[in-house]
Amino acid sequence: MNQTQQLHKQANQFEIVQSMDSFVQDRVHDLLKPIHTNWQPSSFLPDLAEENWKEKIQNFLDLAKGLSDELLTALVGNMITEEALPSYQTWLNNLAGVKDYSGADSHGWAQWIRGWSAEENRHGDLLNKYLYLCGRVDMHAVETTIQYLIRNGFDPQTENDPYLGFVYTSFQERATKISHRNVASLAAKAGDENLHAICGLIAGDEARHEKAYTLFMKKIFEIDPNGAVIAFAKLMKKRVAMPAKLMSDNKNKNLFNQYSLIAQSIGVYTITDYASIIQHLIESWNVKHLKGLSVAAIESQDYLLSLPDRYYKLAERTKPQKEKIELSWILKHKHSRIYSTQ
Repeated sequence: MNQTQQLHKQANQFEIVQSMDSFVQDRVHDLLKPIHTNWQPSSFLPDLAEENWKEKIQNFLDLAKGLSDELLTALVGNMITEEALPSYQTWLNNLAGVKDYSGADSHGWAQWIRGWSAEENRHGDLLNKYLYLCGRVDMHAVETTIQYLIRNGFDPQTENDPYLGFVYTSFQERATKISHRNVASLAAKAGDENLHAICGLIAGDEARHEKAYTLFMKKIFEIDPNGAVIAFAKLMKKRVAMPAKLMSDNKNKNLFNQYSLIAQSIGVYTITDYASIIQHLIESWNVKHLKGLSVAAIESQDYLLSLPDRYYKLAERTKPQKEKIELSWILKHKHSRIYSTQ
């Protein structure tokens, strides 16, 4: 594609995304929950103003004793990913056609970006406080990793292309939902009802956010099926970069890969999940039945339809290795208590 064609494509995408502003504005209040009825982290944590606060904290400590180091590591990685929200909001606000120029614009896209960020902000807050109270985690090491991640940045390789951006968010919100849901399930099996409830709650939010971004991209498929299917294929060819890929700390530059290996080994997020998300998006956007496409779009369509099976086969060949990996996040004394009710 030469420079003139590229500029024409960008202008066309910009116009299409801007034309969707009223579509988004009409749906913001359905896709986000009213703040006055929404949950807040304090509702799921011990209230230190109550007389029995020590007993409630002890309950957190006791239930968390059943969690494996591997599950805690996956949870910490998920929490750190959530805490890097400033990077994601900055990236989203730079997509062509959706920009919130003043920081308090009233148009639909701006309302969505701020509303989505406000809901997402609670996730890191709640998980961070849970981990602090459970007594199993070196919070200084965790906080150091969070600061490194936000400083290192976030590059999903979508440029400022809104089509690529909405394919990415549709994929990533579903991936995050799956990851939190699986942690919730494993927490329940380990006997930690507090963590089960917390992660289930966050997974519910991610499900609504997934629905929103999938809906936005579905509208783009209706308006510009050629551009949409080409963008979908382009991002899949790059492979979806995880939000916390640039995670590091003072000594370890390989933190993300190690966290990912641990999460995969216990079934929190696997290659099978990756394949299932691609399949889900293909079905959600009716990729198989798109008609009247250009030659380039047909090639992209064929590529996408063959992709889930490739990853399912890869998952069959790739058995998660349960390697002994110790990260700085997890305290060595598994059952140590930081409070006593005595």
